[in-house]
Amino acid sequence: MSDHILEMHSITKTFPGVKALQDVNLNVKRGEIHAICGENGAGKSTLMKVLSGVYPNGTYDGEIRFDGEKVEFSSINDSEEKGIVIIHQELALVPYLSVAENIFLGNERARHGLVDWNKANSEAAVLLARVGLDENPTTPIGQLGVGKQQLVEIAKALSKKVKLLILDEPTAALNDSDSEHLLNLLRHLQGQGITSIMISHKLNEIAEIANSTTIIRDGKTIETLDMVEDNVTQDRIIKGMVGRDLEHRYPEHVSHIGEEVFRVEDWHVEHPTQPGRVVVDGASFNVRAGEIVGIAGLMGAGRTELAMSVFGRSYGRNVTGKVFLHGKEIKTRSVSEAIDHGLAYATEDRKTYGLNLIEDIRRNISAAALSKLSKAGWVNGNEEIKVAEEYRRSMNIKSPTVMALTGKLSGGNQQKVVLSKWIYTDPEVLILDEPTRGIDVGAKYEIYTIINKLADAGKAVVVISSELPELLGICDRIYTLAFGRITGVQERAVATPESLMELMTKEKETVR
Repeated sequence: MSDHILEMHSITKTFPGVKALQDVNLNVKRGEIHAICGENGAGKSTLMKVLSGVYPNGTYDGEIRFDGEKVEFSSINDSEEKGIVIIHQELALVPYLSVAENIFLGNERARHGLVDWNKANSEAAVLLARVGLDENPTTPIGQLGVGKQQLVEIAKALSKKVKLLILDEPTAALNDSDSEHLLNLLRHLQGQGITSIMISHKLNEIAEIANSTTIIRDGKTIETLDMVEDNVTQDRIIKGMVGRDLEHRYPEHVSHIGEEVFRVEDWHVEHPTQPGRVVVDGASFNVRAGEIVGIAGLMGAGRTELAMSVFGRSYGRNVTGKVFLHGKEIKTRSVSEAIDHGLAYATEDRKTYGLNLIEDIRRNISAAALSKLSKAGWVNGNEEIKVAEEYRRSMNIKSPTVMALTGKLSGGNQQKVVLSKWIYTDPEVLILDEPTRGIDVGAKYEIYTIINKLADAGKAVVVISSELPELLGICDRIYTLAFGRITGVQERAVATPESLMELMTKEKETVR
């Protein structure tokens, strides 16, 4: 029996005018956790779609051998029958169906044409236990958090007798605790003989869990490294991904901080559907001209709830508190009112709430400021294209035309479109919620540079991030939030991951 459970040789995949993969080789050892790294657009997901049958045999060149035999998959069903299961970043679960129904969807436990629910729920309970979940199998999946939903996806894979589990950005939307649980589960499954392929931009997690790493750049295999024998560091992976040494993860920046621009005082917010549940409790913070202020907190601390409720009451109920712009109290009772006062909010979920993925770049950039392009109710189409082209060039959006669909762009380029949309409104205050989530290190550097330029232009910038190194790398001051309360604020010069984490887990003291 071969040491390798998977061998992909000379895989080439071409789309009209684009060679997405060129002679890519991937060899995965039996029972290992194998990471695949590369910038967005490098070809990682395309390679996995070739492997799983999304791109069927005949649409690519090259050979795939799995478990010692040559395979030619025409569909996902073909690959799953062999034991290859892929879990995408956007989970394929139906919110209103139960956990058990989702696990066996398309593979129902039926007898004489009728679903045997007792059997389905019983088997689901066993599978849930294997992934460390004690949820009732009859619970609607929509009632579970994203971390638990990810585990249900793995339970679903186990129901298909998985031999090779492929995870695409499995921890991108998870908090630290859920991420650690998932990584421990992969180790546990490895102990049971299950091989895993993990695509991730979180290089610290790859360094922690992977046995081997294959780096892909511009549709080509750069190298495959044994994490121990080759003494692989995060910097080594980055160099392979971007083709050069990235001396600094964060651009050097000298801040020129002016007078206070924005202040929030004694902000209270209740959960929109659970009366009496306070999600933001007396929060106060301020931002000055040219300053980048971070907000750190664990999942559920209330960071996004604070940002959205300040931005036009777009979240929550019974919202109280005061908002000041240049020392004068303003009202932000709606999103349009917030925009009129010079506020902008770039959501953490760009694909669902930040962009219209079936529209082109041009329409997305102009969406929040159509009044600037309109006269007598008509949008000046030529001016709209001109504005979008200016942002395409200045923001380095990698697309040959602004007429390209936004949904076809990489994550980093989509985020640049989101930022372009809000910068075009000419805001005084920008609130950026997880601005680099799910994008690669090269694109992150570009986003950081854009944020610095906004601060240099005198904007007041608020950055919410789950990555403490990111906040420490780009922010002038960092507020910490825990259980809906501001528990501290630290200057970058004195802040450390440990000091921030201590404040992020405080329960009672509140800084005003």
